[in-house]
Amino acid sequence: MTVKEYNACVDQHADAVYRFIVKNLRDEEKSRDVVQEAFTRMWEKAGDIDGRKAKSYLFTSAYHIMIDTIRKDGRQTGMEEVHENHHYTTRHYSDLKQVLNDALLRLPEVQRSVIMLRDYEGYSYDEIGQICGLNESQVKVYIYRGRVALKKYIVSMENLV
Repeated sequence: MTVKEYNACVDQHADAVYRFIVKNLRDEEKSRDVVQEAFTRMWEKAGDIDGRKAKSYLFTSAYHIMIDTIRKDGRQTGMEEVHENHHYTTRHYSDLKQVLNDALLRLPEVQRSVIMLRDYEGYSYDEIGQICGLNESQVKVYIYRGRVALKKYIVSMENLV
C-alpha cells in the first residue's frame, strides 16, 4: 500500500469505521481511540497490505480493537454499574430510531456487529465474515437471530405503548 492509497483510505473510510465503532461502544472518546489505533496499525503494516483490501483490513482491525476494548472495560465494571443495568423502567417511545437503538443495545455483541455491518454499512456476508472472523453461514445465522430479537423487542414495545 502506498502513502497515496493510505490517505485515500483515510478519506474514504474513516467516517464509516467511526460510525460502526461508536454505534457499538456508545462512547465517542473510546470510539475515536479505536479508529485511530486501527489506522495506526494499518500504517505500520502498509507495506504488507494490498491497497484493494485496505477497507477490509481497516474494518477487521477496528472490530478486533473494539472487542478488546469491550473485554477490557468488562473486567473493570464496578458493582454499581452492574446493579444499574438490571433496573428496567417502562418508557413512552415516540421515536422509532430510539426504540431501534435500545433494541440494538440489548443484542449480544456479535449479533449487533453483524447487523450493523450488513444493514447500516451495506457489507456482503462474505465481507462481514472476514471482518468478524466468521464463516458466511455463521454470519447469516447471527443476522437472522439478531433480526428476530429486534422484531420481538419492537413488537413488544408497540404493545406497551
